[in-house]
Amino acid sequence: MMDKTDKRDRAQLFRTRLTLAIDDKHTTQSALARAAGVDRSTISQLLKDQGARLPNAQLVAECAAHLGVSADWLLGLSDRPESAADLLATSLSVTDAERALVDEQIFAWHHEAAGYKIRHVPATLPDMLKTRAMLEWEYTPHLGRTTDQAIGASKDRLDFMRNSNSDYEIALPLHEMTSFAAGTGYYTGLPEDIRDEQIAYMRALHDQLYPTLRLYLFDAHRLFSSPITVFGPLLAVLYLGANYVAFRDSDRVQAFTRHFDQLVREAQVPARALPVFLDTLAL
Repeated sequence: MMDKTDKRDRAQLFRTRLTLAIDDKHTTQSALARAAGVDRSTISQLLKDQGARLPNAQLVAECAAHLGVSADWLLGLSDRPESAADLLATSLSVTDAERALVDEQIFAWHHEAAGYKIRHVPATLPDMLKTRAMLEWEYTPHLGRTTDQAIGASKDRLDFMRNSNSDYEIALPLHEMTSFAAGTGYYTGLPEDIRDEQIAYMRALHDQLYPTLRLYLFDAHRLFSSPITVFGPLLAVLYLGANYVAFRDSDRVQAFTRHFDQLVREAQVPARALPVFLDTLAL
């Protein structure tokens, strides 16, 4: 008896949603029938029948395609009327990633997430914590004569990120900091005085902004992370180099958040211990 009631409820929901979709599409039963390849009477019967019968899968699919909704939504299997392709398009996007200090896209995402906690795994030392000399050394090979102009144009944006109402958690591989201090790997050729100034600057920023800004160092031998940023509950962004891959669906955002939180839990150097660690690097 319960099974029969469930079928009637589902059939009624189908009729209700089919009617809504026809109205929202500003179409007619005749137009829907032509698109679905059936007689108009078939569509009329679907809408009027008070029984438990549902149309076959082919007819449901044809109706859904013409009306721009998902078959699952018509059948009551989903609360989202968008098609799978539309859902994917809105939940995932791929955008260009400029080789710049704070490009337009990143700045827009920071503005959108103002007030939320922002979790960040940078590709190198985070730009928002770099000295001007460090920025010049890093960006001049790419930007050339426009480096000074780019740094000046980005100053307000970097200041906004540092002083916004958002809490920032940054997780960085421990070897990134030791490599930086030693001037090896990516930092080969970086003058010692710039490195010393940078370490002192990070120490000062920690004293000024902690706990709003927290930097954790994790052991890459135990945990790995690609460069990512999680903007509160709104979106999670994977940095590929030439592109950003942005996810807005809650499941993906939560997965990125859980990954970041594991980096924090298992950090070799927790945020509160960062000053002591930086002091040892400066020796």
